[in-house]
Amino acid sequence: MEAEVKFSESAKRTMIIGGGSACKMLLREIFNAQKSPYTGDKISAQFNPLCIIDNAPEKLGTDVLGVKIVGTPEEIPKFIKEYDIEQLILAIPSLTGEKRKQLIDICNDTKLPLKIVPFIGNLILNDSSTLLGQVRDIKVEELLGRDPIKFDNKDIREFISGKVCMVTGGGGSIGSELVRQIAKYKPKKVIIVDIYENNAYEIQQELIMDYGDELDLVTLIASVRDYFRMNQIFEKYKPQIVFHAAAHKHVPLMEVSPMEAIKNNVIGTFNVASLAQFHDVEKFVMISTDKAVNPTNAMGASKRCCEMIVQYLSQQHEGRTEFVTTRFGNVLGSNGSVIPLFKKQIEQGKPVTVTHEDIIRYFMTIPEAVSLVMEAAAIAKGGEIFVLDMGQPVKIVTLAENLIRMYGKVPYKDVPIVFTGLRPGEKIKEELLMMEEGLQKTSNKLIFIGKQIDIEEECFAEHLKNLRDAAQLNNEAVAIRALHEMVPTFITPEEYNNKELQTICGSSDKK
Repeated sequence: MEAEVKFSESAKRTMIIGGGSACKMLLREIFNAQKSPYTGDKISAQFNPLCIIDNAPEKLGTDVLGVKIVGTPEEIPKFIKEYDIEQLILAIPSLTGEKRKQLIDICNDTKLPLKIVPFIGNLILNDSSTLLGQVRDIKVEELLGRDPIKFDNKDIREFISGKVCMVTGGGGSIGSELVRQIAKYKPKKVIIVDIYENNAYEIQQELIMDYGDELDLVTLIASVRDYFRMNQIFEKYKPQIVFHAAAHKHVPLMEVSPMEAIKNNVIGTFNVASLAQFHDVEKFVMISTDKAVNPTNAMGASKRCCEMIVQYLSQQHEGRTEFVTTRFGNVLGSNGSVIPLFKKQIEQGKPVTVTHEDIIRYFMTIPEAVSLVMEAAAIAKGGEIFVLDMGQPVKIVTLAENLIRMYGKVPYKDVPIVFTGLRPGEKIKEELLMMEEGLQKTSNKLIFIGKQIDIEEECFAEHLKNLRDAAQLNNEAVAIRALHEMVPTFITPEEYNNKELQTICGSSDKK
């Protein structure tokens, strides 16, 4: 009966969720550490395991190393009160996806600090020799309610190995991760193209440290807006695969400066894509966004134009280039995303700012986003939009509340949450597919193909010329009008959000 170990009064009263082998290992380490003259004081201040929760009815009333299994996950609040619990440990490393999220949500509703035993794979691969050493705070990505997405590395390896690969925007959040993952598959050469020298320098130095002379790396400072400079790069380095990640993506900033979204996103994409076609690049892969679906802002509309450019060039069937678009939602931890902002606000003791209490977003991790791009590029035949099944969207206010709890603080009490109002061009919720696209399955059950409608080429070319001319003259009124003509689904945010809020209110009333 190892639970006879005496814990100090300062030890945090702990509930362990999950009465399996991980729980047993954890308890044994806690008890052994408590007895040790070297670690006893440190451990006794952290953990005093008082009870265990498990969802197997046959285990109720039994114990694990002297600590009693008292109830099921639904009874967590009851036993927290009964045992005066101060912290929770989730010790079911095999639990994934929606079930994991549901259990984390129950724990978060208690307002108590929650720590977690990592996934089984992480336990095996982690350098730490003890399970106790790996108990950690939950990560934001564990709140997404789905398993991490796995991709066929064999497809990607065959696709990248021995090829000259170019990444525009290669210093950005997505671009730099693309470069990292490409480097693993033994490309013939990697070309980083970026206009921002600091980001380009950082990823360049990281790759030099990781690979040294084993990776043939070229880092170029250049703008995708400059057709002649981009042509010079294509002629000199002859890329076989182009990943086009360069873009302005910040919605409110692009609402203030829509000309820049058009020049950089639309004209930049047309330059790089048409040059890829002219120089017989094997595949051109465009990075898009869910904000391109029924856009309510200049950035989203500009990215929808980019998708249409890729479709337009694809259906011309000139040259050998296969064009593909990949579309996904918000990326956790990327430049400009909400998570780094929330963390900074919490750490500086400031209120967390959320634009609207009902705003929701789809999220994925940066490695997932980039793996989608790589997998899509590997299996693409040309003309597809690849869309990821990203699970259920997440309420931003819930994300903020959970992040505050991860810091051991209480939302609205220790850290205020302030609703600042929707920003210019901002939607209440994002969508992943347009009505006309339909869905087609792929070999990966979580990746779908949205088949585009055909584009009327002469009309599209005329609209694109009008848009380019207006942007070059910085004639905002004409350019925005041309953007609306090119993208019929481009509507005002007020029109879209009023409709969505009425739907949300209607759903609430029925409940």
